[in-house]
Amino acid sequence: MLLSGKRIAACAAASFLFSGCGVLGTPKAAAPPVQEGPRPDLGPVAPLLDMMSNLPQGDPARQAEIFQQAKDAAELQPTTSNKLRYALALATPGYSGADPVAAQRQLAELLARPETLLPVERLLASVQLKEVEQRLILQAENARMRDAVPNDSHDKLQAANRRLAAESDENAKLRKALDEARAKLEAVTHIEQRSVTDRGSGAPHTP
Repeated sequence: MLLSGKRIAACAAASFLFSGCGVLGTPKAAAPPVQEGPRPDLGPVAPLLDMMSNLPQGDPARQAEIFQQAKDAAELQPTTSNKLRYALALATPGYSGADPVAAQRQLAELLARPETLLPVERLLASVQLKEVEQRLILQAENARMRDAVPNDSHDKLQAANRRLAAESDENAKLRKALDEARAKLEAVTHIEQRSVTDRGSGAPHTP
């Protein structure tokens, strides 16, 4: 499925960006030396991933609270980061506050000025915009077939419903990938904090 491929590519790209922030394993001796570029600022990404993961999983009251916080921040302090958070909240499926039409419009507006977004923010915004556009196409197709369904189109309607069901499964996989990315980020942050603490105390580092 096209949508699935885009999600896999997005998760792979996000994982690449996260893995570039620290080394969790021992590099192979035979690997050629790689010149490290500047590390991306992951500060804005962790809360965004956390929100996108938690929104569909909480109870309705908690979902409403998370969504309202994002909406209020975007309205009261309309910074680029707050607008992106709200747009991603609208784009995240699986709860009553999701609005793919509004999410499509706001994500497109943000991406129209890519220089205002960090690289990781642009990645998330771009992936979510493509996902929202595909979801809207599927929903429109399903509605069109449901409104004028002759007998010979019954199989087509069932096929569209199966595609929507597959879309829901893909959303679950995306949430799992976001959880894994957040866990990796937390592990890297812990290692870096420990390294800073060891250097500050002058204690020898124990592998």
